[in-house]
Parts: sequence; structure tokens; C-alpha cells
Amino acid sequence: MSDIVIRAETLGKKYTIGHQAQRGRYLSLRDVLMQNARYALIKTRDLFQGKPIIQGNTTENVWALKDISFEVKRGEALGIIGLNGAGKSTLLKVLSRITEPSTGRVSIDGRVASLLEVGTGFHPELTGRENIYLNGTILGMTRKEINRKFDEIVAFAEVEKYLDTPVKRYSSGMYVRLAFAVAAHLEPEILVVDEVLAVGDAQFQKKCLGKMNDVAKGGRTVLFVSHNMTAIHALCGRSILLDGGQIRCDGNSKTVIAEYLSSNHPAGGRQSSGEFDLSKRKNKYLPDHLIVQSLYLADMQGNRGDLFPMGQAMQMCVNVTGMSKYRNAQIAAIIKSQNDQWICTITSGMSCTHIDEPRDKCERAILNIPKIPLLPGTYWIDITIAQPGIGRLDYVERAGRFTVTEADVYGTGYQLTDYFGLIYLESSWKILQRT
Repeated sequence: MSDIVIRAETLGKKYTIGHQAQRGRYLSLRDVLMQNARYALIKTRDLFQGKPIIQGNTTENVWALKDISFEVKRGEALGIIGLNGAGKSTLLKVLSRITEPSTGRVSIDGRVASLLEVGTGFHPELTGRENIYLNGTILGMTRKEINRKFDEIVAFAEVEKYLDTPVKRYSSGMYVRLAFAVAAHLEPEILVVDEVLAVGDAQFQKKCLGKMNDVAKGGRTVLFVSHNMTAIHALCGRSILLDGGQIRCDGNSKTVIAEYLSSNHPAGGRQSSGEFDLSKRKNKYLPDHLIVQSLYLADMQGNRGDLFPMGQAMQMCVNVTGMSKYRNAQIAAIIKSQNDQWICTITSGMSCTHIDEPRDKCERAILNIPKIPLLPGTYWIDITIAQPGIGRLDYVERAGRFTVTEADVYGTGYQLTDYFGLIYLESSWKILQRT
């Protein structure tokens, strides 16, 4: 038996889209009627010729995927990441045989269970119970196999109370819980999961990630699309970065995630891992003087990067020019969550570090954080330079970005996630017996 369960060779998927030409003049009712009649004739002709019906009077060919080639081994958990519109969902639809590729070929060895959108494979008029059997049958399971897994599916989905209710009355969260439970428990050789888990709450997402991890450890294959880099890093040893329908990076998840995050950095274009060039911007406070030049992140051994386990030490190194021209100038790092929630500000004045005498030279400001107290997630760094009594001299919003990953910070095997908030505290409980 071959170790390769998915082999894609020069896959391409082309769509033809229509555009409505904009007219500069006023259209009369007669013009509109004649135009609609002409469109109807064109669509009728295309229908009889077996061509796709395109809305609009001009068309354009768009390649959602182009020259995609890769292999996936049995038991491998593969992450697929990229910006919206990069081609991730189209790739999964091709691999799931929902749509045919325009070019190339894909070979799959094993039964595929796909969860691409809420309620995939469910009939809205049937009950949850009936849909479990329907979906299981579609996946190629026998009734005996479904019976054997039925109780586990219901318990995992937490929909016992609504099991005999038509799923059209389910909330989106209930829908996805049941759909995932069916797909994951009916033992497919290949489990394909899109960003659909985003509809679930944090506790359910954690449960799903645990289940997918169990599936992968059981020798089955998982393909996982997500914008949650912490989840990708925790589950997938290997990832593929799609950009404009093509594979830009394929390799170790840590490396691929770093490439994805740095390439979408807003301040200075494409960045290397943990290094951020901030020189290609305007300083709105001192238009003729750009103080903050660059930022890089590293561990205490000097290894640069932007992935840090919880509790690990981190250095922020800011290269500045001419900051010492300003007496008592201070530098600050502002850490924000991914949705711009302000977490904390760390200024050089807190440790009584400032510039006593003006000088004209380049400097490097280094901030040491002995233990990162943040829970898993991705965080932004703003850098600001200010002079007491004068105000800001330079400010770089979203100067850098780093991701905190899970770690056993308490030494008990208990894994913290973003479900618990934004930060963790070094602490311990003591439970005493009453006397």
C-alpha cells in the first residue's frame, strides 16, 4: 500500500465571469427591453450549445487555481492557508470531487469526508437523526457502522434534545456541530475541513481540534483550512500557503505561517520572518525625520522569528535614527490583540531609561520580556517615540506582528487557549480540608 493518499498534478481551475458594461448615457425603457431581449437570446443559445450561462455582456476568464502540484501522505495533517480569494476553498472542492479541475489531475486513495460549509450534505427537512444516517450513507458507511458510532456522534454534537427536530430549525452552531461530528466519527480515510469551524464557540472549536488531532494520530489524513494560525500550528506539521491560486510556500508549518504573516505586514511590504522594515512610510509628526527604521523579534539566544510559545522570553529590537537629538525622549511598545484590543503599553521610562544628553547618531532600543504572559493568539505591536512635555515624535501603527503558541506553562499538561482570555498569571491553588 502506497503512503501517498492524495496526489495533485498541475491542477488548474478556470471560471468565466461576466461584467455589465457601464453606459454613460441615460437608458430609455425601449433600450432596457431590447438589451434584456438580446441577453435572453444569448443565454438561450449558450444553453443549447452546452455552454455555461454568464450574466453580463462581457466575460473574463479567472484562474482560481493554477499549476497546483503536491502530495499528501497517509496520516499527515496538512494545513492550507492564505488570504481570502487565494483559492483555498476551490482547492478543497476539487479534492472533494465537488467540482472538476479545468487542467491537471488529482488521484485520491481512500474515502473522503468533507466539511466545507455549514450543513454540507444535510437535507433541511429531515431530522438530525435522519441526517446522521443520510450523511453516513453518502460517505459510504453501512447502517451497522452508523449504528455503532451513533451515540458518540450525538454526544459530541451535544444536540440530544433536538435530535428529532428538522435541521432547518437548527442554529448555525448546532448545524456545524452535528455536521462535524458525523464527518469525524464515521472513520473516513481523509477528513477535509474548511473554515466552517469559525461558526462554533471557542469550547467547541477546541473539541474539534482535539478530534482532528485524534484522527491524524489514528493514521488517517486531515486537510485543514483556517485563518487561525494557532490552530494550524498546533494541528498541522506541514502547511501550504496559497497566493493568487498558486502555491507560494510548502513546508514546515512554522516556516509557512511566518511567511504568511510577514508577507501581509502593512507597514513595509513583504518581510522576512520576525523582521519588519519600517522605512518605507511617512512620519506624520516630523515629516522630514523618520526616527523608527525597523523592528525585529528574537528569543534570548538571538534567533529571529515571530512564533513564541507561552511563557518564553522575547526581545523586541527597534532600530532608530536621531532619537537622541531629543532630550529625555522615550520609546514605547504597545501590544494589541488581533482585533486591535489594547492590551498593554511598555515604555522605556518605566525602567528609567531615557536620553540625558542630545547626540546625533543611530541607536538600537531593545525591550526584553522575560516571560510572555499572553495566551495563544496573534498580536500586533505599535511603536511610538515621544518627548515628555512635547508629545509624539514618531508613531508606527502595526509595526510588527507575532504569534503566541500553546505550551505547558504550569507543568501539569493543562493546555491553555484563547478561550481563557488574553493573559495568564503564574499562580497555584491550594485546597484545604475543613477541620
